[in-house]
Amino acid sequence: MTEIAHILETRKNFIELIDSLTTEQLNKIPDGYWNNIIWNFGHTIVTQQILCYKLAGKPLNVSDEMVNKYRKGSKPEGNVSEAEITEFKKMGLELIKQMESDLKTDSFENYTPYVTSYHVKINSIEDALKFDSLHEGLHLGYAMAMKKLVI
Repeated sequence: MTEIAHILETRKNFIELIDSLTTEQLNKIPDGYWNNIIWNFGHTIVTQQILCYKLAGKPLNVSDEMVNKYRKGSKPEGNVSEAEITEFKKMGLELIKQMESDLKTDSFENYTPYVTSYHVKINSIEDALKFDSLHEGLHLGYAMAMKKLVI
């Protein structure tokens, strides 16, 4: 399996988790946490865009508003609506398929090296995809733990 396939499967699993909960449950911040399940999903979408596109000098496929709401260090500032959740699920899958397509037709050679909060140095799009796969799994794990606290 390629990194893209791993990320896509993780996103599908995340969406299954989202589909098993109400909008209220997705927005609930469990005791001991500073964010919620839907924030974690939005965060994975934004982080993938930053790691794979922004650091390669490419335009993002998400809005600046979404980046500001879900980037590293942000936290939920209000409830996410059912319509936004539906849009996130659609984006979550489409943006990974877009990444796969872009990798076949575009050059990601002008990559700006970046050191993650895990102290992992990312020097290329290949590094970015590997790290993103790990990052997406981490946030799915957080969301799975949160599920037990919101139902």
